[in-house]
Amino acid sequence: MLDLTHKRDRRQIVAFGGGGFSMERGNPLLDDYVVGLTGKVRPRVCFLPTASGDADHYVVRFYSEFATRADASHLTMFRRDRSVSDVRRHLLAQDLIYVGGGSLVSLLGVWRAHGIDQILRDAWERGIVLCGPSAGALCWFSDAITAYYSGPERVDGMGFLPWSFTAHYDSEPERRDQFHRLINAGMRPGFAADDGAAVHFIGPRLHAVLSSREGAGAVALRRGNDGVVEDRLETRYLGAKSKEVLATPPRTAPVAA
Repeated sequence: MLDLTHKRDRRQIVAFGGGGFSMERGNPLLDDYVVGLTGKVRPRVCFLPTASGDADHYVVRFYSEFATRADASHLTMFRRDRSVSDVRRHLLAQDLIYVGGGSLVSLLGVWRAHGIDQILRDAWERGIVLCGPSAGALCWFSDAITAYYSGPERVDGMGFLPWSFTAHYDSEPERRDQFHRLINAGMRPGFAADDGAAVHFIGPRLHAVLSSREGAGAVALRRGNDGVVEDRLETRYLGAKSKEVLATPPRTAPVAA
């Protein structure tokens, strides 16, 4: 019998290995997917461009993609005028919070200084969908492998998801080598996603792997007797005619701690 108990958990995170409006112009498949999870015809979507230093061009691109399909807004942390008067009230009123890419270390430092991390945890607990590419994907995990400044290194994420994670797995091969070294050294098991792929979690459990381009996917990694075991996960290409969503975690996903 299929285990459907995780479907009663309303907490959802979709972590893009790379993609969405900032990386795949003209290919809205991943963005369509996360908007669809809200169940709203015109959802409230807030963009957090913190990891880019609130780059103006990034905000403009967000509105270009979302203004016609959602009640779109953004939260700035590096401007005197934050664009939102009551941050907590605004974020907790959203249907989808979309976190942009950039520097994971900067993002986490700013959020922790201003209490945004706790507000986002409350949003997650309330069932507001959380998503993002690159740093906007890494931040949700306990162990994140980032390579923004130099070679790949481990950073403590917010720990909403009790796994390790890295993005850009197919386009930055050095991430794989470092991920294997860290798991062999005792880092918790986890996941890695290619550009154009995303891992969708319901609560702490992997629910589905999606892709916006054929061939992109994700892997689950864990320490085995003879080194790191890397299992390719079943992936649904969003451009296919079939819209069936996986009902249970792929069998190769590690068991939640």
